[in-house]
Amino acid sequence: MDAQTQLELEAAAFRTLRDHLAKRTDVQNIDMMNLSGFCRNCLSRWYQEAANDKGIDMSKDEAREIFYGMPFSEWKDKQQTDATDAQKAAFAKSHP
Repeated sequence: MDAQTQLELEAAAFRTLRDHLAKRTDVQNIDMMNLSGFCRNCLSRWYQEAANDKGIDMSKDEAREIFYGMPFSEWKDKQQTDATDAQKAAFAKSHP
């Protein structure tokens, strides 16, 4: 496989993951962090870091808006629920 095809396949896989997570709003970021060690915010940060590595000045808020498809504050208001005590305890245990 040539490098361009690999790049295109990786980009397609990323978009599919992003779109899947956009549909699965029932899965909260804290749940993702507790189970996998990363969440939507991590993905947006990695996007920002990749942009910055390419010399593209991108803020955390800009990257989140690109990833979430809306300002992060709007997504939080619409989709994010308060973490339960059990979720917080699991997070503290998995991220000492």
